[in-house]
Amino acid sequence: MILGVIIQVSAVKGHKQTAQLIIGRVVTGVGNGMNTSTIPTYQAECSKSKNRGLLICIEGGVIAFGTLIAYWVDYGCQYGPPNLTWRFPIAFQVVFGLVVLIIPFWLPESPRWLLTKDRTDEATKVIAALRGLSIEEEETTLEVNVIVDGIRASGHRGGNTPFSALFTGGKTQHFRRMMLGASSQLFQQIGGCNAVIYFFPLLFENSIGTSKNLSLLLGGVNMIVYSIFATTSWFIIERTGRRKLFLIGTVGQCLSMVLVFACLIPGTASAAKGAAVGLFTYIGFFGATWLPLPWLYPAEVNPLKTRAKANAVSTCTNWLFNFTVVMITPVMLDNIGWGTYLVFACINAAFFPVIYIFYPETKMRSLEEIDIIFAKGHIEKMTCRKGWVVLFLSSSPTIVFAAVAGSAHLSTTRFLPQYDS
Repeated sequence: MILGVIIQVSAVKGHKQTAQLIIGRVVTGVGNGMNTSTIPTYQAECSKSKNRGLLICIEGGVIAFGTLIAYWVDYGCQYGPPNLTWRFPIAFQVVFGLVVLIIPFWLPESPRWLLTKDRTDEATKVIAALRGLSIEEEETTLEVNVIVDGIRASGHRGGNTPFSALFTGGKTQHFRRMMLGASSQLFQQIGGCNAVIYFFPLLFENSIGTSKNLSLLLGGVNMIVYSIFATTSWFIIERTGRRKLFLIGTVGQCLSMVLVFACLIPGTASAAKGAAVGLFTYIGFFGATWLPLPWLYPAEVNPLKTRAKANAVSTCTNWLFNFTVVMITPVMLDNIGWGTYLVFACINAAFFPVIYIFYPETKMRSLEEIDIIFAKGHIEKMTCRKGWVVLFLSSSPTIVFAAVAGSAHLSTTRFLPQYDS
């Protein structure tokens, strides 16, 4: 990312500056893609089941605050000299790039990754440190053995997992789980979030009729609202669960888009104020639900063997459709006007049955429990409504760590395929 920034800000007019900017942007994008696919995986593998959702939702909040900072930096730079208006916002990224570069030197390696490499002593120390325990305590030993049993049962031998493994089914359900994670990232983007975030001032200026400067200021206010609502998931994610938040966000976004297009149909200034309310409520619902959840869900539902690659596929899906939506939104606004918001309302409405039927709850479950539940669902031919919800909401869940307190190992032989050593 830092290299990409240097390439971009060093561009000089008259020296193939456009090509240089594109190359720099591609290099920056590669670095950003690596970070955004790796960080949720790392957080999920280091977190406890009871706070995994919170920690990754904090990442979503940081995304919103970063967007807020970037917006107001851009707004302020528009009043500067021509070179400052574009060089400084790009160069400013280096500050955060340096933070991301330096901090990992003090971070531990993922204990699950260490165990796939048979580095048990190191993994035990990391788990003990992360949980605030000693390496001799029974809880530390139990967690290590549970993870090791899961690794052995899944057939993950520590080598590189081929991409072909992503397309396998059976008890491990790699393909199904990859598609669940990738679909959440797809839905986040095609639901219209970046049509609102990127083009908020343009939407106000063209659709509602405000002045350019007022539209820009309202765009900044929108980012403040976005950031505030992004923090709400921190307090409710472990109480409400993933499914409910997905569904609440979907309904909220859909109704907000309905309000926007309905208020734009009359074409009057007074009705357009209702459309402004709809845009603000949309970004509020998005920030509280659909902003963090697609970064959390793929890291949870995918198994250790394919988690890194499946999460990369999910992240790639996010950025590809981010690009697509950003490119087509201005065209839609020019050609169908308020119909743009009707399209996004219908798309959001289509999410509801998919999430309701196919998305299992992962709240308060360890990553290894989730593996076993998917395997059990395959063996017993469970659907989401007939099996998944019962499994995840039951007062007597399939796997309860307390039930194995007297044993150092968690048996997974009934559910996961076993491989010869």
